[in-house]
Amino acid sequence: MNDTVNMNDSTTNDTNALSPTDPRSAFAHAVVTARAVIDGVQPHQFELPTPCTEKNVRSLLGHMLMVFDRIAALGNGDDPMAMPDEITGVADDAWPAMFLAAAHRVQAAWTDDAKLEQMMVLPWATAPGSAMLAMYTSELTVHTWDLAVATGQRVEWHQPTLDVALASALQALPSGDREAYFAEMAKDARFRPELAINPPFRNAVDPGADASTLDRLIGWYGRQPLPNVA
Repeated sequence: MNDTVNMNDSTTNDTNALSPTDPRSAFAHAVVTARAVIDGVQPHQFELPTPCTEKNVRSLLGHMLMVFDRIAALGNGDDPMAMPDEITGVADDAWPAMFLAAAHRVQAAWTDDAKLEQMMVLPWATAPGSAMLAMYTSELTVHTWDLAVATGQRVEWHQPTLDVALASALQALPSGDREAYFAEMAKDARFRPELAINPPFRNAVDPGADASTLDRLIGWYGRQPLPNVA
Protein backbone atom coordinates (compact mmCIF):
# COMPACT_ATOMS: atom_id res chain seq x y z
CA MET A 1 0.00 0.00 0.00
CA ASN A 2 1.50 3.32 -0.99
CA ASP A 3 -1.05 5.62 0.64
CA THR A 4 -1.28 4.92 4.35
CA VAL A 5 -2.89 7.18 6.89
CA ASN A 6 -1.25 8.80 9.90
CA MET A 7 -4.09 10.08 12.04
CA ASN A 8 -2.41 13.11 13.56
CA ASP A 9 -0.10 14.41 10.85
CA SER A 10 -1.32 15.05 7.33
CA THR A 11 2.25 15.66 6.14
CA THR A 12 3.43 12.05 6.43
CA ASN A 13 2.28 8.62 5.33
CA ASP A 14 3.91 6.76 8.27
CA THR A 15 1.45 4.99 10.59
CA ASN A 16 4.37 4.38 12.96
CA ALA A 17 4.59 8.11 13.71
CA LEU A 18 1.87 7.61 16.33
CA SER A 19 2.46 6.08 19.74
CA PRO A 20 1.44 2.40 19.73
CA THR A 21 -0.98 3.16 22.57
CA ASP A 22 -2.68 6.00 20.68
CA PRO A 23 -6.10 4.71 19.52
CA ARG A 24 -5.55 6.52 16.24
CA SER A 25 -2.66 4.15 15.58
CA ALA A 26 -4.92 1.09 15.82
CA PHE A 27 -7.50 2.73 13.59
CA ALA A 28 -4.85 3.73 11.04
CA HIS A 29 -3.61 0.14 10.89
CA ALA A 30 -7.19 -1.09 10.53
CA VAL A 31 -7.58 1.27 7.58
CA VAL A 32 -4.42 -0.05 5.92
CA THR A 33 -5.65 -3.64 6.34
CA ALA A 34 -9.12 -2.79 5.06
CA ARG A 35 -7.80 -0.98 2.01
CA ALA A 36 -5.58 -3.92 1.09
CA VAL A 37 -8.66 -6.16 1.01
CA ILE A 38 -10.77 -3.55 -0.78
CA ASP A 39 -8.08 -3.20 -3.44
CA GLY A 40 -8.20 -6.98 -3.89
CA VAL A 41 -11.88 -7.14 -4.82
CA GLN A 42 -12.24 -8.38 -8.40
CA PRO A 43 -14.78 -7.05 -10.95
CA HIS A 44 -16.83 -10.26 -10.93
CA GLN A 45 -17.19 -10.33 -7.12
CA PHE A 46 -19.48 -7.38 -6.37
CA GLU A 47 -22.67 -9.45 -6.25
CA LEU A 48 -21.25 -12.24 -4.06
CA PRO A 49 -22.83 -12.85 -0.63
CA THR A 50 -20.92 -12.01 2.55
CA PRO A 51 -21.00 -13.22 6.17
CA CYS A 52 -22.85 -9.96 6.88
CA THR A 53 -25.89 -11.82 5.61
CA GLU A 54 -28.06 -8.93 4.47
CA LYS A 55 -25.28 -7.47 2.30
CA ASN A 56 -23.46 -8.55 -0.82
CA VAL A 57 -19.93 -7.35 -1.56
CA ARG A 58 -21.09 -4.10 -3.15
CA SER A 59 -23.43 -3.13 -0.31
CA LEU A 60 -20.84 -4.14 2.29
CA LEU A 61 -18.33 -1.82 0.63
CA GLY A 62 -20.94 0.94 0.75
CA HIS A 63 -21.51 0.28 4.45
CA MET A 64 -17.78 0.31 5.19
CA LEU A 65 -17.46 3.63 3.36
CA MET A 66 -20.26 4.98 5.53
CA VAL A 67 -18.34 3.83 8.64
CA PHE A 68 -15.42 6.03 7.57
CA ASP A 69 -17.75 8.99 7.09
CA ARG A 70 -19.39 8.46 10.48
CA ILE A 71 -16.01 8.49 12.17
CA ALA A 72 -15.12 11.71 10.37
CA ALA A 73 -18.46 13.20 11.42
CA LEU A 74 -17.77 12.35 15.06
CA GLY A 75 -14.39 14.02 14.90
CA ASN A 76 -15.89 17.11 13.26
CA GLY A 77 -18.70 17.39 15.80
CA ASP A 78 -21.39 16.49 13.28
CA ASP A 79 -24.20 13.96 13.67
CA PRO A 80 -22.92 10.58 12.44
CA MET A 81 -26.38 9.05 12.54
CA ALA A 82 -27.66 11.48 9.92
CA MET A 83 -25.99 9.31 7.29
CA PRO A 84 -27.56 6.36 5.48
CA ASP A 85 -26.57 2.78 6.33
CA GLU A 86 -24.48 2.57 3.17
CA ILE A 87 -23.11 4.73 0.38
CA THR A 88 -24.53 3.85 -3.04
CA GLY A 89 -23.89 4.81 -6.65
CA VAL A 90 -20.13 4.14 -6.60
CA ALA A 91 -18.66 2.86 -9.88
CA ASP A 92 -17.02 -0.56 -9.62
CA ASP A 93 -13.55 0.79 -10.32
CA ALA A 94 -13.92 3.79 -7.99
CA TRP A 95 -13.96 2.03 -4.60
CA PRO A 96 -10.20 2.25 -3.84
CA ALA A 97 -10.11 5.99 -4.54
CA MET A 98 -13.30 6.56 -2.55
CA PHE A 99 -11.85 4.79 0.48
CA LEU A 100 -8.56 6.67 0.25
CA ALA A 101 -10.42 9.99 0.19
CA ALA A 102 -12.61 8.89 3.11
CA ALA A 103 -9.56 7.83 5.11
CA HIS A 104 -8.04 11.26 4.68
CA ARG A 105 -11.30 12.87 5.82
CA VAL A 106 -11.05 10.83 9.00
CA GLN A 107 -7.41 11.81 9.36
CA ALA A 108 -8.24 15.50 9.08
CA ALA A 109 -11.09 15.21 11.59
CA TRP A 110 -8.96 13.50 14.25
CA THR A 111 -5.62 15.32 13.94
CA ASP A 112 -6.19 17.33 17.14
CA ASP A 113 -5.10 15.29 20.18
CA ALA A 114 -7.87 16.91 22.22
CA LYS A 115 -10.44 14.88 20.26
CA LEU A 116 -9.31 11.77 22.14
CA GLU A 117 -10.49 13.19 25.47
CA GLN A 118 -13.56 14.96 24.12
CA MET A 119 -16.85 13.34 25.14
CA MET A 120 -18.85 12.22 22.12
CA VAL A 121 -22.36 10.89 21.79
CA LEU A 122 -23.87 8.04 19.80
CA PRO A 123 -27.41 6.81 20.43
CA TRP A 124 -26.05 3.76 22.27
CA ALA A 125 -22.99 5.26 23.97
CA THR A 126 -21.49 8.41 25.43
CA ALA A 127 -17.72 8.08 25.65
CA PRO A 128 -14.46 9.93 25.00
CA GLY A 129 -13.18 10.04 21.46
CA SER A 130 -10.54 7.42 22.21
CA ALA A 131 -13.24 4.86 23.04
CA MET A 132 -15.27 5.81 19.98
CA LEU A 133 -12.27 5.25 17.71
CA ALA A 134 -11.66 1.86 19.33
CA MET A 135 -15.31 0.94 18.78
CA TYR A 136 -15.12 1.76 15.09
CA THR A 137 -11.73 0.04 14.80
CA SER A 138 -13.55 -3.08 15.95
CA GLU A 139 -16.39 -2.69 13.45
CA LEU A 140 -14.03 -1.92 10.56
CA THR A 141 -11.90 -4.96 11.38
CA VAL A 142 -14.88 -7.30 11.43
CA HIS A 143 -16.21 -5.95 8.14
CA THR A 144 -12.74 -6.32 6.63
CA TRP A 145 -12.95 -9.99 7.63
CA ASP A 146 -16.44 -10.20 6.08
CA LEU A 147 -15.09 -8.80 2.82
CA ALA A 148 -12.06 -11.08 2.83
CA VAL A 149 -14.22 -14.16 3.37
CA ALA A 150 -16.61 -13.14 0.59
CA THR A 151 -13.81 -12.54 -1.91
CA GLY A 152 -11.49 -15.39 -0.92
CA GLN A 153 -8.60 -13.26 0.33
CA ARG A 154 -6.03 -13.99 3.01
CA VAL A 155 -5.22 -11.07 5.29
CA GLU A 156 -2.09 -9.92 7.11
CA TRP A 157 -3.66 -8.80 10.39
CA HIS A 158 -1.95 -6.33 12.72
CA GLN A 159 -2.01 -8.01 16.14
CA PRO A 160 -2.08 -4.85 18.33
CA THR A 161 -5.06 -3.63 16.31
CA LEU A 162 -6.85 -6.94 16.85
CA ASP A 163 -6.22 -6.55 20.58
CA VAL A 164 -7.82 -3.08 20.57
CA ALA A 165 -10.74 -4.31 18.46
CA LEU A 166 -11.50 -7.27 20.72
CA ALA A 167 -11.28 -5.25 23.94
CA SER A 168 -13.70 -2.68 22.53
CA ALA A 169 -16.11 -5.33 21.22
CA LEU A 170 -16.30 -7.06 24.59
CA GLN A 171 -17.31 -3.75 26.15
CA ALA A 172 -19.65 -2.53 23.42
CA LEU A 173 -21.70 -5.63 22.59
CA PRO A 174 -23.75 -7.51 25.19
CA SER A 175 -23.13 -11.19 25.77
CA GLY A 176 -26.79 -12.20 26.05
CA ASP A 177 -29.82 -12.08 23.76
CA ARG A 178 -28.96 -9.45 21.18
CA GLU A 179 -32.29 -9.73 19.39
CA ALA A 180 -34.00 -8.45 22.52
CA TYR A 181 -31.27 -5.85 23.01
CA PHE A 182 -31.67 -4.38 19.53
CA ALA A 183 -35.47 -4.66 19.64
CA GLU A 184 -35.43 -2.44 22.71
CA MET A 185 -32.95 -0.09 21.06
CA ALA A 186 -35.20 0.20 17.99
CA LYS A 187 -37.83 1.95 20.13
CA ASP A 188 -35.52 4.96 20.25
CA ALA A 189 -36.43 7.38 17.46
CA ARG A 190 -32.74 7.90 16.68
CA PHE A 191 -32.48 4.33 15.37
CA ARG A 192 -33.85 2.68 12.28
CA PRO A 193 -36.97 0.65 13.23
CA GLU A 194 -35.73 -2.35 11.25
CA LEU A 195 -33.20 -2.98 14.03
CA ALA A 196 -35.99 -4.87 15.77
CA ILE A 197 -36.41 -7.17 12.76
CA ASN A 198 -32.84 -7.41 11.48
CA PRO A 199 -30.33 -6.89 14.32
CA PRO A 200 -26.90 -5.79 13.03
CA PHE A 201 -25.08 -8.31 15.22
CA ARG A 202 -26.16 -11.85 16.03
CA ASN A 203 -25.57 -13.59 19.34
CA ALA A 204 -21.96 -14.39 20.10
CA VAL A 205 -20.46 -17.64 18.81
CA ASP A 206 -18.04 -19.61 21.01
CA PRO A 207 -14.82 -19.93 18.95
CA GLY A 208 -13.26 -22.48 21.32
CA ALA A 209 -10.86 -22.32 24.24
CA ASP A 210 -7.73 -21.96 22.11
CA ALA A 211 -9.13 -19.39 19.70
CA SER A 212 -6.95 -16.61 18.33
CA THR A 213 -7.70 -12.96 19.00
CA LEU A 214 -9.19 -12.67 15.51
CA ASP A 215 -11.44 -15.69 16.01
CA ARG A 216 -12.60 -14.40 19.40
CA LEU A 217 -13.44 -11.05 17.79
CA ILE A 218 -15.30 -12.63 14.89
CA GLY A 219 -17.15 -14.98 17.22
CA TRP A 220 -18.17 -12.12 19.52
CA TYR A 221 -19.74 -10.41 16.53
CA GLY A 222 -21.79 -13.54 15.85
CA ARG A 223 -19.75 -14.90 12.95
CA GLN A 224 -18.33 -18.41 12.65
CA PRO A 225 -14.52 -18.06 12.44
CA LEU A 226 -12.86 -19.45 9.32
CA PRO A 227 -9.18 -20.38 8.91
CA ASN A 228 -8.68 -19.12 5.35
CA VAL A 229 -8.51 -15.44 6.35
CA ALA A 230 -6.20 -15.85 9.34
